Amino acid sequence: MQSCPRRIVSKNAVQFYLSLRHYSQKWDVVRNAEVRRFARDCMTSVGTKPDHAESLAEVLVLADYRGHYSHGLNRLDMYVKDIQTGITVSDKDPVITKESAATAFVDGQNLLGPVVGNFCMDTAITKAKQSGVGWVVARGSNHYGIAGHYAMKAADQGLLGMSFTNTSPLVVPTRAKKTILGTNPISLAAPGLHGDNFVLDMATSTAALGKIELHERKQIPIPDSWGVDSHGKMTNNPTAVLNGGGQMPVGGAEETSGYKGSGLGFLVEIFCGILSGSAYGPSIRRWKNTTTVANLGQCFIAVEPNSFMPGFEERMSDLMDICRSLEPAEKDKEVLVAGDPERLHMTMCDDSGGIPYHPNQIQYAVDLAKTLNVKPMVTNPRT
Repeated sequence: MQSCPRRIVSKNAVQFYLSLRHYSQKWDVVRNAEVRRFARDCMTSVGTKPDHAESLAEVLVLADYRGHYSHGLNRLDMYVKDIQTGITVSDKDPVITKESAATAFVDGQNLLGPVVGNFCMDTAITKAKQSGVGWVVARGSNHYGIAGHYAMKAADQGLLGMSFTNTSPLVVPTRAKKTILGTNPISLAAPGLHGDNFVLDMATSTAALGKIELHERKQIPIPDSWGVDSHGKMTNNPTAVLNGGGQMPVGGAEETSGYKGSGLGFLVEIFCGILSGSAYGPSIRRWKNTTTVANLGQCFIAVEPNSFMPGFEERMSDLMDICRSLEPAEKDKEVLVAGDPERLHMTMCDDSGGIPYHPNQIQYAVDLAKTLNVKPMVTNPRT
């Protein structure tokens, strides 16, 4: 597992790290391997092939390890239900239906998203090493976890990696009341020196849906600009967003450039849904619907930086260091680059002996274990 590079552990970054430690000490800690075992057991208990269950478990653990709790253990019951109902399958493998030296078109055959995603990015990586770039588009896929997982697979091999997916219509475009776009995430991982990669992994909505769900589960209000109610009015009530409302695009309201977030959402839809011929926009099944096949479209890109000017990693690290060395506007808030908060979270997890989970998340896992008759997660003594 990746650790925090020495160069970003400054005085203020340490304060941020200590704040993570403070909240983690109030939570239950579970070793990474134990979370992975639990996720794998839950999936195999409903008929998922072991290697497919392992692919999913890997993505879920990585999400929580990096601090993206909205896409980790929080999502496990959704994948379980998809396999239980048969609306997602686990008895096939992805297939390439058309390809060139630098491109491939993949039929995901309605398999779990991480199975399709790993296959596609591995294909893109192979093509990038041979041709300088690999561009792979898939249809017939499902929810694939954090987009950054696939981008980082390329960065780990010295390539630029990009990953995109369309999702269920959850976002209300600027000036509208109805949801027609997904949260449609964008990810770019760019390698620097000594593992100090730039990792952008963002929804084109203001916040990931899972964060709103977690706020509802914890019974706390959401911040401004995260969502609107059924009348298209901004609300701090997560239940109003989840029941009849919708999420807002990056930027929030029109006055704060939300139309730019809408444009980015369309960009992802073009790369994924339109290019692949999968379901797109409002034609994608509603969130957590287990009666309709998702048929998501996804896009994976790998680029060999040495196909261009040599020294990419050195320049990448130089730019990141320039940014981190800037004087902060607020003394207690260090200037960071994409990927820094996640590395600090991983360091906190390593020092804690595992991933800290809120008690409500632990209870959720306990309930799921009882339902599926699998061994519950074992927590570590608090440090």
